[in-house]
Amino acid sequence: MSNKNENQGGERSAYIRVFSLHYLPAFVAIIAMVAIMVYADWQNQSNARQDKRAAVSAELALIRTKLEGSINSNVSLIRGLVGALETEPQMDQARYNAMASRVLLGKTQFINVAAAPNMVVRMVYPLERNKKAIGLDYTKNESQRAGALMARDSRRIVVTGPVKLVQGGEALIARFPVFAVASDGSRNFWGIVSALMDLQALYHDSGLLAVAAATDVAITAVPHGDAVGDLFYGKSDVMSRDPVLVDVQVGHDDWLLAATPKAGWELPMADIWRFRLALLFGEFIIILPMIWAGRLMEERQRNVRTLEQRDDQMKLLSHRLQIALETSKIGIWEYDIAANRLIWDERMKDLYGVAPGKAVATYEDWKNGLHPDDFVEAQREFSKAIETEGEYRSEFRVIAHDGGVRYVRAIGTTYKDSKGRRKIVGVNWDVTEDVRMHADLRSAKRRSDEQNKELEKARMRMESAALHDALTGLPNRRYLDQMMLEMDGAEGLDREPEVTVLHIDLDRFKDINDTLGHAAGDLILRHASATLRQNIRDNDFLARIGGDEFVIISRARAGSEDYTDMAARLVEAISKPIDYQGHECRVGASIGIASSCDGEKIDQLLVNADIALYEAKRRGRNRVEKFSDTLRLVAVNTKKTADEILRGLEQNEFIAYFQPQFDAHSLEIVGIEALARWDHPTKGILAPDSFLKIAESLKVVSTIDDMILTQALLQRYRLEANGIHIPKVSVNISAQRLREETLIERLKSLSFQPGTLSFELLESISFDGHDGEFIPQIEQIKRLGIDIEIDDFGTGYASIVTLLKLTPRRLKIDRQLIAPIIDSPDQQKLVSSIIDIGRSRGIEIVAEGVETMAHAEILRDLGCHILQGYALSRPLCPADLLTFAKERRWLEHASISKAS
Repeated sequence: MSNKNENQGGERSAYIRVFSLHYLPAFVAIIAMVAIMVYADWQNQSNARQDKRAAVSAELALIRTKLEGSINSNVSLIRGLVGALETEPQMDQARYNAMASRVLLGKTQFINVAAAPNMVVRMVYPLERNKKAIGLDYTKNESQRAGALMARDSRRIVVTGPVKLVQGGEALIARFPVFAVASDGSRNFWGIVSALMDLQALYHDSGLLAVAAATDVAITAVPHGDAVGDLFYGKSDVMSRDPVLVDVQVGHDDWLLAATPKAGWELPMADIWRFRLALLFGEFIIILPMIWAGRLMEERQRNVRTLEQRDDQMKLLSHRLQIALETSKIGIWEYDIAANRLIWDERMKDLYGVAPGKAVATYEDWKNGLHPDDFVEAQREFSKAIETEGEYRSEFRVIAHDGGVRYVRAIGTTYKDSKGRRKIVGVNWDVTEDVRMHADLRSAKRRSDEQNKELEKARMRMESAALHDALTGLPNRRYLDQMMLEMDGAEGLDREPEVTVLHIDLDRFKDINDTLGHAAGDLILRHASATLRQNIRDNDFLARIGGDEFVIISRARAGSEDYTDMAARLVEAISKPIDYQGHECRVGASIGIASSCDGEKIDQLLVNADIALYEAKRRGRNRVEKFSDTLRLVAVNTKKTADEILRGLEQNEFIAYFQPQFDAHSLEIVGIEALARWDHPTKGILAPDSFLKIAESLKVVSTIDDMILTQALLQRYRLEANGIHIPKVSVNISAQRLREETLIERLKSLSFQPGTLSFELLESISFDGHDGEFIPQIEQIKRLGIDIEIDDFGTGYASIVTLLKLTPRRLKIDRQLIAPIIDSPDQQKLVSSIIDIGRSRGIEIVAEGVETMAHAEILRDLGCHILQGYALSRPLCPADLLTFAKERRWLEHASISKAS
């Protein structure tokens, strides 16, 4: 092997030496020509870039000269008018028009010229188009004041711009200070003259627009002292394209002109490649003859090498064959059919256990070596090959000297030698390991098949478990989804128009689960599933799709009334009580029904049934509702409103309105209540009754609460900054907000003085039942210096026990109790009793819904502390609240009401 590698290495070295000898001159020439071509190409492009920069620089220099000349000549024209004003400071408009028209006679770049004695415009030319400018006070105009004062203080001409014009276009403004000559020869400041130069006319006259066809020009204004200016002409990308830069002196500001060719600094690719192709053609003419000569020499050497390689290959092939036979342990044999003579090599003798010293092997040697059970078949195959003169293939066992068994494979072919004698030549080799390996593989495959069967059974069990509810044994949501997909894909609803979906939700299930534990809840679910099975048809599909939700799909032909009756029976059956450890457990059921129509798909039916279920729960639970177009419209509107609420939160459309609260005796403002409003982009300001329920279902009420709280604190600071002291601001807080774990940390991050903020708890929150969980949270809120108020007292769940638990700072009597007190003595007594209860506990009483001053007087006499209602003020936006508090008109209204 090492000799072979050395020979191959020598051949490669010789070939490389020959190749180098023949092609070295051409190779060197190619390298030299490539270097020359690269340098020439670089030099050509570099010269082209320099020529372009020189041309652009010349254009910019000419434009700069014209721009500066135009501006200076314009300034010189106005100097004449300024000189006239200095000698005639009492000049009127008519005289001013005459002087200005002579100064600006002919083609001019001025738009108008205004004279401002004492910094107030009194004269302007031309007058007709600029009458609105008369009376403009430069010292009070934010956009004009700085330039005017600079001209006055510096006593020099100030040119600034460009500036955007109201009538369109852009202009430069030149401001000239005017100093009138007094009788004693002194010069006193008279005012300024402002001249507007049309920027487009300057561009045109300077030739800037003429070069725009082939050159991109950008102009940046660079005020004195600023490192970076603002682009006002041209494309913004010019500065990033290695432009030619030129400074232009424009009065107080400088302009920076930047220009690049539209086609860029580089040569067009067509010109570059024409130059390169010309270089390449010249190189080809020089190199081609050298390559051809080298090719001829290489061909001659290749022919010599081919002859040498063929001789070496024959020797190598013979050597390889010998190695292959030795390595593979293949025995070679030949059988002379006519002479009945068998020739074996040494490996054949070894395979059959024949002594190595035996010169000639015989048929008996072969027969004696075969396993007795395989001899007949092996003999038949060998005889068949001789008769047919075809291919011989056989496999049989051979018994070794030690009694072991070998598997031997035999292959042979028949042929005729040069004398026409038929012979068979072939090979034998030991395949014992292969046979055993295949036997092992078959055994492994058999075991694998058995394992696959077990795995398939396990998969089917897992699939069944994945598609069924472990607690009730009913199909689950995944099973339902697969079934709906099959119904939609295979048959659809066109062939089965009577598909009906019943969506069932258990009422009060959570209460049992929370109070008696999950074991009781599991018992309820098993009871419900068994009840549903007993009360539906045999071919109806029943699934548990959620915690306490079930779905029935029926394809039976029945009218809507039949399904309504069926649903009613289900509600009645589920509502029957069951016993759990001595506790009578009773749940209800709300059911939504949807039947197919107009080819609706099964998944849409499920959505429709869910909408009907929602309506059943909304209307009191433990009832049945059938889907209708009206419910669809309500659902669509609810979805639309929900989307708008979420968008409104992103756009900060929820704002706070404020209703003042007044001392019952002095009628001074003692607080404000922040009320949530939705500033809808199309519907205007909306009250909470139009969005609160949907916001609660979206779980975003706490977010709205936080927004209103932030705005309320900000509004109190604004009022204080304007000298209006508001002792307290009240903000409503929802149950969602109270349940937030981060509420206390959020309140700690706010900036407010203890005692100036109050939270109004809706009286609909029951603190005597499950809502008692809020009490620890409320106590933490009170420790932060935030007062607690109970809102709408007298119409909900709150009781005397609630007052004892919470000890609120204020109690707000609901407007429903306040409205009848004018005409009802009994109602006055009821309100008086509430006031007495609050006062006995040291609680301030706030009366809501004070619609008239008569209400206010009665409540004051009953001992109410604070009044709130339309009689004194409606809810106000922040701006209106500030005006209302400053003007204090409610006191006048109260006085008039008392007098009447």
